[in-house]
Amino acid sequence: MSGPGRVLFYVQHLLGIGHQRRGATLTRAMQDAGLDVTYVSGGHGIPNLDLGGAELVQLPPVRAVDLYFKKLVDENDQPINDAWRERRRDGLLAVWRRIQPHVIVLELYPFGRRQMRFELLPLLDAALASERRPIIASSVRDILVASPKPERLVEMLKRVETYFDHVLVHGDPGLVPFESTFPHAAQIAGKLHYTGYVVDRTGQRGGPGSPGWDEVLVSSGGGAMGDALMRSAIQARAKSTLNGKRWRVLVGVKVPEEEYQALIALAAESGKTGDIVVERARGDFPTMLMNCALSISQGGYNTLMECMHAGCRAIIVPYAGGLETEQTLRAELLAKRGVITVLAETELSPGAMAEAVERSLAGPGAATAGVRTDGAANGARQIAAWAGTLDW
Repeated sequence: MSGPGRVLFYVQHLLGIGHQRRGATLTRAMQDAGLDVTYVSGGHGIPNLDLGGAELVQLPPVRAVDLYFKKLVDENDQPINDAWRERRRDGLLAVWRRIQPHVIVLELYPFGRRQMRFELLPLLDAALASERRPIIASSVRDILVASPKPERLVEMLKRVETYFDHVLVHGDPGLVPFESTFPHAAQIAGKLHYTGYVVDRTGQRGGPGSPGWDEVLVSSGGGAMGDALMRSAIQARAKSTLNGKRWRVLVGVKVPEEEYQALIALAAESGKTGDIVVERARGDFPTMLMNCALSISQGGYNTLMECMHAGCRAIIVPYAGGLETEQTLRAELLAKRGVITVLAETELSPGAMAEAVERSLAGPGAATAGVRTDGAANGARQIAAWAGTLDW
């Protein structure tokens, strides 16, 4: 192989933006490993997504309008149709032909994003038939969402056996082995590579005056879910022993302006000016976690593992809407180690939140978690090694 290895990295988010944030972190790490990355996004654009120097290719965007991912709409909020699917498929194939990647990395597929098989299967078929056949890898988080249809698990297995050379599992088997949620893992054991958790490790620990210093941080990721969590947290401050600290509520970029303003009004009613600060999600969130007194958030992969890396105390309210199971399982496993405090979504109230704060302060905190959070660098090195095996 002459020159840097070329990677086509496909990422499709449908509801929350956690997939894109994790993808961006891995993309930056791949560039640090000397790879030339083309980042292909199939979701709506995300403000301030840091891809380093990677090329961003934006396919016609699609999103889900329900928690079960049954209804997908295009950039004009119209249900997607066959003409739209053909346009997406042709666009993706054109990117592949143009860059001739040494490695194709598909985020989540075939363990999810089955709705996108109309474009991914043609890409995989074309790649396998190519004279310059690329290495094909799946990039998947530690825990799969439980499927209501067991036959889907068999389909995932067959797709891996047919198309994929490798599966990068972005987790730590010491916390949750892949077979915990994918029962056929033993049949593809030779293709599995645990990287550790992919975490944005750019946060800087500081002192007084540093972002987030000695604050209670309340967040629900970058998506639109989590209004009840934020309202409960805002109203819990007065009931908590941390009522002398500033509580900072970070509202996701997808939360409508009307809801955002309502949270600002609630904060004004619940404390003196400056006691509770409500603002949009910030790019320096990893640094804020390094410096905070306590984090209160949903249990998404990114925020939870950033808490583990930061070693901060954390209250986790796992999102359990639709078919979601992964946040609850991951949070429960960490709660058993005593490193986080879990509050169920169904139990949310200001009083319950205040009580959870006391439990969290009495615990050891995430510094004792002992999970690997170096997954971005490890995954990038692995991809670079695969690219280096090709002689074209």
